[in-house]
Amino acid sequence: MVQKRIGLVGIGKLGTAMLTHWDKKGIQIGIYHPMKTKAEQLVQIFQHVYILEESELKEVDILILALPAMEVIPFISSLSIQSDSGKSPDIINMATNLPTKEIIAKFPSLNVHGVKYMGHGRDLLEHGNGLFISEAALSKNIEELFQYLGKVRIDSENCLTEVNKLATYFALKTAIYLEAEFAKRELSPEYLNRALTSLAPEVIRSYSNGTLGHFAKEIIKEIQSEED
Repeated sequence: MVQKRIGLVGIGKLGTAMLTHWDKKGIQIGIYHPMKTKAEQLVQIFQHVYILEESELKEVDILILALPAMEVIPFISSLSIQSDSGKSPDIINMATNLPTKEIIAKFPSLNVHGVKYMGHGRDLLEHGNGLFISEAALSKNIEELFQYLGKVRIDSENCLTEVNKLATYFALKTAIYLEAEFAKRELSPEYLNRALTSLAPEVIRSYSNGTLGHFAKEIIKEIQSEED
């Protein structure tokens, strides 16, 4: 990748997960946070991370916004994005629940691209191999930047929202069902916590990877027989 100056705004779970893998690849990333002490903490952790002042954000080539949906447009509005050289950065909208077309309509003179992560920030942090969705082809530099984290697929942002909603709905439905069933059987809350945080997630991961053990395979047969 041709070296570009990259800025990241938003150093929560997703932002930190991305920084972790970019740092391993030796990619220089400038970070901005209104509370400078939070940015300083990450500079102590990562070798290739440095602090950007708010006035420097307009001078980067790629500005990644890993912010909650409600904060993106107000943040862009608060900045004088065009740089002193007359150019503006490529702005990356990562907010799942904010359609990129809304930002483009609000700021037609800016270069705005949507790159949405399909998954949970913790999974990206621990395993890498993320999946990112963009509605349009990205420039080579932007695409390569996200390929360090996994792969980029061209699809609609609505599709990503649908997938996230389905997965979240059924995950929560399962968690609520487990809570009720454990209470009904008077099983310890400690066991429920273990089921929710370790057993169920790892069974789903094994099912996805095709690595279920004999015990789980027997339960699949039991489920299938119930559906017949």
